[in-house]
Amino acid sequence: MIIQAHDIRKSFGPLEVLKGVDFEAEKGEVVAITGASGAGKTTLLEILGTLSSPNSGSLIIDGTDVLALSAKALPAFRGKRIGFVFQFHHLLPEFTSEENVMIPALIAGTPAAEARKKAGELLERVGLKDRTAHKPSELSGGEQQRVAIARALINSPAVLFADEPTGNLDSVTKEEIHSLFFDLRRDLGQTIILVTHDPALANLCDRTLTMKDGLFV
Repeated sequence: MIIQAHDIRKSFGPLEVLKGVDFEAEKGEVVAITGASGAGKTTLLEILGTLSSPNSGSLIIDGTDVLALSAKALPAFRGKRIGFVFQFHHLLPEFTSEENVMIPALIAGTPAAEARKKAGELLERVGLKDRTAHKPSELSGGEQQRVAIARALINSPAVLFADEPTGNLDSVTKEEIHSLFFDLRRDLGQTIILVTHDPALANLCDRTLTMKDGLFV
């Protein structure tokens, strides 16, 4: 298993958002997490992605007990082993596509020439070979999300987490991004965990888990 989470609990004050969630995913699996707003999906994704800590429970990612990592070691692990794609791409407007993709690699200590080479390869893989020098304002919404996906992959993460990755796109572009995720699984063996309200995307996944009131149902 690439992810093993057991009895994950999370409260915000008196509000118990996650009530003892268990979750596992195998390498190369694409899993959708669905459910109504407020069910706990994004909170769970943030905990699985080490952006937030649970009140209790255990979490193993790619053989590492991430909840036992120090405050210094955790961001380093996250930067190298976890990728994120959000509904809004969060690209830096002053940088080109290539530079946006390179940034996580440079932060992780990859030499600039190597980071640039890999960024170019990833942009070609996501269909943006001719857009490497374009800034976000010169790209369509779908192209910006493709850049964000390439950026999430630059450090060869163990897991790619995506929170409503097509929630801000038109129907044709949604289908293109859906296909891209499964191309990445096929070509790279990428494990992908998606939170989505989109039934078309959920239906493509290997498994769909539905959350309600802080638990899977």
